[in-house]
Amino acid sequence: MKKKLLHLLFLLIIPEMVCSQNLVIKNNILYDASATPNIALETGLGEKTTLDLNYGFNPFTFDNYKKWKHWVAQPEFRFWTCERFNGTFWGIHALGGQFNVGNVELPFKILPDLKDHRYEGYFYGGGISVGHQWVLGKQWNLETSIGGGYARIHYDKYICPKCGPKLKTGNQNYWGVTKATISMIYVIH
Repeated sequence: MKKKLLHLLFLLIIPEMVCSQNLVIKNNILYDASATPNIALETGLGEKTTLDLNYGFNPFTFDNYKKWKHWVAQPEFRFWTCERFNGTFWGIHALGGQFNVGNVELPFKILPDLKDHRYEGYFYGGGISVGHQWVLGKQWNLETSIGGGYARIHYDKYICPKCGPKLKTGNQNYWGVTKATISMIYVIH
């Protein structure tokens, strides 16, 4: 009996999952600017709720052993103030990933140690966000969002970007921006 109920529930949910404007694929242009290929899928859960699954991966080592290697996954539950995939939304997101960065100069002297050292490690955290989507056409939207929250960072610090002994193992608490997007969106259904 339980198995039949599960099958019935599954058959009732699947048509809702493939209804109009229920699945979109996205690319965050800001992430592209950091040489990080990325993709996101977002699906409708209810009339005013969606689930966004974002993934970015940078496997590259650049000239002079500059590294910005990392991957990050960031799921987000969204509540839309009007209708899903159109207008303003509020979100709750989680994040996690790994990194191997070094020999990089960031603007505004953010993390100045990255120029002469290499860091390897992982992070996890979460936060809240707000954003807006504009319908550009039948199958195209544009989205912007910003989010803030917390991340716990665990790392090993090395003496130089290319090689060298480990200097220390450490942890860092981060409070600040945890999400920023300008995304082009293709509406699949």
